[in-house]
Amino acid sequence: MKKISLAEVEYVGCELAKKHMAWNEPIPDFSTRFPGKLESCLAAPFQTYGKKPLYSGLISKAAVLFYFLVKNHPFQNGNKRIAVTTLLYFLYKNNKWLAVDNIELYNFAKWVAASSPALKGAVLNAVEDFLNLYLIKKK
Repeated sequence: MKKISLAEVEYVGCELAKKHMAWNEPIPDFSTRFPGKLESCLAAPFQTYGKKPLYSGLISKAAVLFYFLVKNHPFQNGNKRIAVTTLLYFLYKNNKWLAVDNIELYNFAKWVAASSPALKGAVLNAVEDFLNLYLIKKK
């Protein structure tokens, strides 16, 4: 399974999002990220315990990546938009895509952002369900 690097998030999640996602608030420069938070979000899907992955399979890893990018706020602004573009890029790198309307995907990101941290497990399950519903093989 292919991981995402910090440089890829900078390009795809920030630069391309600025260029192609019209919004009334600009996505801040990559340099404004909070040190360590983004790196932690990118590492979370690939964590192990006792040499066994905590999150197995593409869907589980994608769900954790998306959840932490939304909930941990690694950027001053644009976290949901960056989470969406990073999720799509992660899936693309792994030969998958989401066949979902942009508005529905963004509304789902807003729902995840508004969710209670106490419901993390349930929200992660909902993210996995959402991904399973719309996941397709990359064309």
